[in-house]
Amino acid sequence: MALIYDAATTPFQRRVYDAAQEIPRGMVTTYVRLARHLGCGSARAVGQALRRNRYAPRVPCHRIISADLRPGGFSGQTGGAALRRKQALLRAEGVLFRAGRLADARQLFDFR
Repeated sequence: MALIYDAATTPFQRRVYDAAQEIPRGMVTTYVRLARHLGCGSARAVGQALRRNRYAPRVPCHRIISADLRPGGFSGQTGGAALRRKQALLRAEGVLFRAGRLADARQLFDFR
């Protein structure tokens, strides 16, 4: 069933959220890969859209990580409880980090 967005959700946010929903459970992608998939030159713009995600967990923003394969931010935070929550969500899906980076590169989803 398609997600129904409210009127406050911008067209760009809708595109970002729709693409994020393509990432399978147990996989992650990067802000850069997601931006490229959308034809957007700004991974930061993608991050800002995800920061405003009111549709979690249906829009699984926790599955988007930094280009250096570190967890990156979550809910506009780059540390503390927010980052621990992101890592816990990913761990529950079988996505692990070792030495602060994605442990298994096979879990890196690339849009086709």
